[in-house]
Amino acid sequence: MTTQDTLTRLERWFSQLEGSITAFSGGVDSTLVLKLSRDFLGPERAIGCISDSPSLKRRDLEEAKTFCRRFDIQLEIIHTRELDDRNYASNPSNRCFACKSHLYQDLGELQRRFPTRTILNGTNADDLGDYRPGLKAAADHAIRSPLSECGVDKQTVRQLARHLELPNWDKPASPCLSSRIPYGSPVTRGKLQQIETAESVLERYGFTDGRVRHFGTEAKIEVPFEQIEALTSRLDRISAALRALGFETISVDREGFVSGKLNRALSSNA
Repeated sequence: MTTQDTLTRLERWFSQLEGSITAFSGGVDSTLVLKLSRDFLGPERAIGCISDSPSLKRRDLEEAKTFCRRFDIQLEIIHTRELDDRNYASNPSNRCFACKSHLYQDLGELQRRFPTRTILNGTNADDLGDYRPGLKAAADHAIRSPLSECGVDKQTVRQLARHLELPNWDKPASPCLSSRIPYGSPVTRGKLQQIETAESVLERYGFTDGRVRHFGTEAKIEVPFEQIEALTSRLDRISAALRALGFETISVDREGFVSGKLNRALSSNA
């Protein structure tokens, strides 16, 4: 299917809506949904909504604001309180369900101001085969997913985003900061701030697609396998910066970066 064919299918999908509220994270998936909403429904009927949460990187929030200003999109900023919920803060394996439930409840409040608008998210077709408790929360709140419903996978998302000249078409995936904390270890504001600052250190040294996993006093660094040698050559300086944040031990995951690696604990405990 060509890019234009896919856009035509998506345009037909959007034609059923009177208006939309897109759950906007700043990632490429929800950015694409928000831009398509604006293009197909018009600026008066398409709203983006982002949660200013401790688990969202400050840079991602600022980039989201900049994007909406650039493309003349109305952006609503809400403040979800998932850290106050033990079902989230205790960090169970279905933590994402609690997080998304809070988000969609708050979006439901916004929808009361715009009752004819449908709440959308950025779930793509590839997400349906992954462990994502947030999908159940979306189903419970009748959230629509234009990308997955139209069979658009991650590769096609990036192709469409590039075609539409979206500034983040090649942005690495940036899941919430809580995903760096092993299940069962509590999520706290302090840990999230440590992780965000530690990953900004990695970025400063050129590692833009890396993770800092938070194992209490240990920071475990993941970068793509082909970048491990470069990381090793800079490790002394990076380690010093991370120790200044409160980590006592700095280690490198020699397997390299693997998205969702902490989910392996779930299958090993099954």
